[in-house]
Amino acid sequence: MANYKLSDLVEYRARSHINIYDSPKCDRLATQAALGRHLRVVEQSVRQSDVNLDTNAVMVRLCEDDYPGWLDIRDVELLDVAETLYHPLVLSEAEVREKLPLAITFAREAMNQSNYYLWGGTVGPNYDCSGLMQAAFVAADIWLPRDAYQQEGFTKPINLSALEPGNLVFFGTPEKATHVGLYLGDNRYIHSSGQAQGRNGIGIDVLSEDGDRVSQAYYQQLRGYGKVVASYQPSYLLTVDG
Repeated sequence: MANYKLSDLVEYRARSHINIYDSPKCDRLATQAALGRHLRVVEQSVRQSDVNLDTNAVMVRLCEDDYPGWLDIRDVELLDVAETLYHPLVLSEAEVREKLPLAITFAREAMNQSNYYLWGGTVGPNYDCSGLMQAAFVAADIWLPRDAYQQEGFTKPINLSALEPGNLVFFGTPEKATHVGLYLGDNRYIHSSGQAQGRNGIGIDVLSEDGDRVSQAYYQQLRGYGKVVASYQPSYLLTVDG
């Protein structure tokens, strides 16, 4: 077992990109913590898998979006104690709107790099759908929650008639959003889609039954549209402050 000292009373800062996993087995990516992100330990104990696992993990929660996951204990060396605690920006709806072109530019530039769809990818060049949305908005100093269904719940629902560039487009089942894209205007949206149904990476599709095979497949799963009106405020800060 690797030696480490982590405390749930301390906030840490990543000095490199770090993978965060969805179980203590650390065999499936949940998200990624980019250089400079803050996190806290949820459980001090290191867990050993019951079956044939030689790595250990500690449960953490990323500060900016409240996202939980498992950190491979070998990556503890990539953390420093944060000199200052994470403090989110508070943005008005008007300030958010002014920043939306930056998010669109980021997504377009990400598409121009060689990339493929990566489940849990948030730091590039390879993203999943909600990871691309989160990274694009972070480039504009706006934080979104991590997953597509969380992003849908965070946004203000809007009608098709109110749809504008920089709004989010949600797809999935009647019960839950499972996919998200960024509206560009002219009935087009940019998103990172998988291999089975999508383009195995970032591409632009149309909101229409008249599009190609990929556009049609997603259009059949269209749930609705959302407007980002604020930057995400972590729940632990709201609890402390409120």
